[in-house]
Amino acid sequence: MSETTTIDAIDSETVETARARAAGADLVVVKAGTNSLTDEDSRLDRVKLDKLVADIMDLRERGKDVILISSGAVGAGKGRLDRENGSIEETQALSTVGQGLLMRHYTQSFERYDQDVAQILLTGKDLDNPERFRNFKKTVETLLAWDVVPIINENDAVAREELQIGDNDMLSASVATGIDVELLVTLTDVDGVYTGNPKHDDDAELIEAVGANYEAVERLINGSTTARFGGIKTKVEGARDVSTHGIPVIIAGSTTPDVLAKIADEQPTGTLFIPTNGETDE
Repeated sequence: MSETTTIDAIDSETVETARARAAGADLVVVKAGTNSLTDEDSRLDRVKLDKLVADIMDLRERGKDVILISSGAVGAGKGRLDRENGSIEETQALSTVGQGLLMRHYTQSFERYDQDVAQILLTGKDLDNPERFRNFKKTVETLLAWDVVPIINENDAVAREELQIGDNDMLSASVATGIDVELLVTLTDVDGVYTGNPKHDDDAELIEAVGANYEAVERLINGSTTARFGGIKTKVEGARDVSTHGIPVIIAGSTTPDVLAKIADEQPTGTLFIPTNGETDE
């Protein structure tokens, strides 16, 4: 990212209105990417998973419904078999080993709160086919009515493109808009969108909100290198797509203490994407 690029700030009233709208959401999609669930060797990290579950249950205890979109199956498979994924075929095979293990960890972690969960695996074809998506939506609605937390992941055993670029970023955007949720939270290992790479650039500044300044933000990220698991580019593109449907989106740090509680309490955290229609239309 260019260190000389500047991003105009969104006016405080617009930001506060959108933040209040996000805090008041009753149906929330929480997307946890690979780096939010794995260690430095890309293997599933149970401590990170338990923190994610605790954060989600904070929302549940506030009476909110939560749909979790989770990566991590490949990492779980790598840890289980102690193998690396050198090819797409090996990555797909590792995901088949890891998906069951990932769900076992989620089931155990949520059981600490007497919370039931359900697994749903999707591909792009499920999202593109109206009948299949309608069936998926009805299933999710039924699970939520039963107070069950749906846990959604790509069906990596048969989906190839998603393994290469998306890390569930586009999946979470499609689910958020297709089910008409009221908030999408994307959790990542970097606590928001910055003017540079905060891991390497000490001068990088957090962009508090994205709305009318989106074109400048887009130019900024288009000049960056796409990271191994999709990077910030696909996260920003997905967030922008959802926000144009009138849904607030927040990209925030998975390691931030009580990150979802902060959002529910209207506290600033991460980068807020202003809905571009509805109450906060600029």
